[in-house]
Amino acid sequence: MKVNLIAHTKLSEEFYDSFDKYNEFLEYSGNKLDDLDVTDGQAVALTAIRTCYSANKPTEIIAKEGEKYFGSKATDGEGGTEADRLFRQIVRSKHLSTLEHLSFTFAIEGVSRALLAQLTRHRIGFSFSVQSQRYVRFGSDDKTGGFDYVMPESVNDDKHVTVDNGKQIPASDYYIACMRTIQRVYDDLRNAGIAAEDARMVLPQAATTNLVMTANLRALLDFYGKRRKGRGAQAEIAELAEELRKAVVEVEPWTKPFFE
Repeated sequence: MKVNLIAHTKLSEEFYDSFDKYNEFLEYSGNKLDDLDVTDGQAVALTAIRTCYSANKPTEIIAKEGEKYFGSKATDGEGGTEADRLFRQIVRSKHLSTLEHLSFTFAIEGVSRALLAQLTRHRIGFSFSVQSQRYVRFGSDDKTGGFDYVMPESVNDDKHVTVDNGKQIPASDYYIACMRTIQRVYDDLRNAGIAAEDARMVLPQAATTNLVMTANLRALLDFYGKRRKGRGAQAEIAELAEELRKAVVEVEPWTKPFFE
């Protein structure tokens, strides 16, 4: 499995330029939030949250209220800034619609079709573009070189399968032999003139796929809460949940407590 963050919420140059209208927050920093250790995601979150409660317009909130929230220590005694306090309050009060304005796009590679079936059950706040087994050929002589597959950690040499003659075979060897048989059947069907869209029916749930996935922050927090390790999730999707969490926290560190 490989997970890469390929895009995430960024402020527009027009929004940055709008700060020039005001003489308060950011005038001394060249209108760059980076200089104040404020991420674009924090700026969007504060704008969305305060829009619900402020008399100021959304385009005015960072300029007029930014100093109060990003420049003052949290009054709840839990550390960070007043913005951090506000974010904690929003999460605890379940006013999570304000976090839907932050989006993250991931390249997810080498996951099983079994994982895909579980992943696409999370529909609200998620968008998927998935590699097609209809249009991408998985024959041994195709560009793919055949289909790749995921082997669960539980299928290992410590477990054995008893075959017809009573011989004991390591589960991992038996599993690999099965995948090779499926590849041969797929190749034979394709060589017989069977269309790829029909030959794919023999491919297993273990067959890997690639996808691009976009999700908002609220959806990702919900996904992580349900699929993280220790919640009964299958190992592969629990690993994906952790990889997504790490990718989000790397670019938006303030979100880390909300994944815990």
